[in-house]
Amino acid sequence: MQNNAFNELCVLVVDDNQFARKLLVAVLRAVGVRKIREAEDGAEALQHFGGTPIDLVFTDVTMPVVDGIELIRMLSAPDTSPNPYVPIIVISAYCHVDTITQCRNAGATEFVAKPITAAAVIRRLQVVIENPRPFIQAGRYFGPDRRRRSIETLPAERRVG
Repeated sequence: MQNNAFNELCVLVVDDNQFARKLLVAVLRAVGVRKIREAEDGAEALQHFGGTPIDLVFTDVTMPVVDGIELIRMLSAPDTSPNPYVPIIVISAYCHVDTITQCRNAGATEFVAKPITAAAVIRRLQVVIENPRPFIQAGRYFGPDRRRRSIETLPAERRVG
């Protein structure tokens, strides 16, 4: 199940749980990703991000030192990040609306619930690579457009305003 589009990607996997990190790395390798960096927390992730061009980040939310939401904010900061346009996929067991909203508002591109499945990871990977979201600046928010689909134009008789 290898995809040539994934062969040249450099992916950063950030999770304090070694088992979860290794499982995600195995899924990524199975689909053809060859350049994978690993970090146990956000602080270590920032070191990798500063030294190597990273094309995509998978991060957990709850981690010591620098948590996932703070990491997303740092990676997405347009004035200080080496690549504020990097797609960020959150992987977390905390799937409450509040957590997902915090991740989205910090600049995350997608969200995958733990325990992860290979199918869910592959779907999000494909979406991010094959249909990237445009980045927007709206007030204090900078990041991927949070709208899932474009608004369809209604026929003239159904338009409001």
